[in-house]
Amino acid sequence: MEIYTVSEALNYLKVKLEIDDRFNDLWLEGEVSGCKDVKGHCYFTLKDGSGAISCTLFKNKLLQQRYRPQDGSSFVLHGYLDLYTGRGQLQFNVDLVQPAGVGRLHLEFEALKQRLAEEGLFALERKRPLPERPGVIGVVTSPGAAAFQDILNVLGRRYPLAQVVLSPATVQGEAAPPQIVAALQLLNLRRDVEVIVLARGGGAIEDLWAFNDERVARAVFASRIPVVTGVGHETDFTMVDFVADMRAPTPSAAAELVSPVSLEDLQYELVALADRLYTLVQNQLDDYRAGLDETNRRLDRVSPTARIDRFRQRLQDLSERRNRQVHHLIELQRTRLTGELNRLKVLDPRQILDRGYAVVTRSLDGAVVNATNQIQPGDSLQVRVKDGTFGVRAE
Repeated sequence: MEIYTVSEALNYLKVKLEIDDRFNDLWLEGEVSGCKDVKGHCYFTLKDGSGAISCTLFKNKLLQQRYRPQDGSSFVLHGYLDLYTGRGQLQFNVDLVQPAGVGRLHLEFEALKQRLAEEGLFALERKRPLPERPGVIGVVTSPGAAAFQDILNVLGRRYPLAQVVLSPATVQGEAAPPQIVAALQLLNLRRDVEVIVLARGGGAIEDLWAFNDERVARAVFASRIPVVTGVGHETDFTMVDFVADMRAPTPSAAAELVSPVSLEDLQYELVALADRLYTLVQNQLDDYRAGLDETNRRLDRVSPTARIDRFRQRLQDLSERRNRQVHHLIELQRTRLTGELNRLKVLDPRQILDRGYAVVTRSLDGAVVNATNQIQPGDSLQVRVKDGTFGVRAE
């Protein structure tokens, strides 16, 4: 007989609970009672007609819940069983609270959604922008589905420049999740695909369940290429919608998202780009022309011909200046000469004779007589008048 201590027995049971998957992913339904908050954690008892179990909803999980446990209300809880060895107490650690009466698929959806959200698969900061004008668009859907034709019709009308690459997959049933994962992985192996559309038409929640599969959600998260989902109708939300870089309400809307411009918009844009290119070329030509003109002006400034022209002009200016100076000097001398001539005319004896005066000289020596004491009686004199001379004798 082997005897165990209490701690050994409890630890053994604790390990058994931890390694049994049934107790690590467990759903319990019952009525809440004795609900109380302690430092942000919620403690309560979940019971039915013949049993009860202590439950703990820790603060970090409590803040994520849409529904909060209340005394007297029935809930379906998800979590795992744990054994608190200090008191030998079995407790249920809750991570999801849902009202009683919801379906199994909904419960599974909410549990997976919460777990993936905690891992960061829905984080907004990791979502990537879509390419503005993708050259190659990958599509994951069933090749015979109406959704694929809708996508081709929208792209053909709005954005016929893009090449569409179909990576086919079953989109309903048990075989669908691995095929969708494989189709996504094949597109990610191509270097030319710029965006992926993951699409399916509408249907019941069971028909769309492949897109709630954890494997598919993680494949979308792992895609190096941005993924746009268009699954079901506008009111349908699947797990891949939360993981994808962008969600569209329908496959047609997803095709519109990856072709953000229509053919008409492209035509207008091409015209605008052509006008802009023409303007840029004209501006560049004008700049080149202005630069050439400036270069020519600089060459003219340093050209020998220009220097010769400047020297020639300067010589011409100097010559004209010298001519003006010489002309001025000639005029000045002419004026001075005219003045001297006028003064000589005034002093010319002939001018005096013209006015009736006479000049008397001695015949002996020709000396001009201008005083009476210069002559003696009997001296022979010469008198010069306007039109000639004649002799006289002094008495």
